[in-house]
Amino acid sequence: MAIKRPKPEEIVVKLRQVEVLMGQGMPRIDAIRQIGVTEQTYYRWKKKYGGMGTEQLKELKRLQKENERLRRAVSDLTLDKLILKEAASGNF
Repeated sequence: MAIKRPKPEEIVVKLRQVEVLMGQGMPRIDAIRQIGVTEQTYYRWKKKYGGMGTEQLKELKRLQKENERLRRAVSDLTLDKLILKEAASGNF
């Protein structure tokens, strides 16, 4: 059975849980184990999503989708340009 990867929203919630547990006096390593991830995973998540709120996460997703759409549009236009250049030079 495949391992389910947490969604970014779930990651932000888990990072906050660690902060709350540490605020209650629990050692960092125990708090990380409490949420069920390894230290390496925690630090990787913290580097990528640390300090983000849910609104910032939604904005990040929106910008990533827009960026992908724009990249696709540029590649399509570049391909069209190359095809027209070949047709104009008579190399077909």
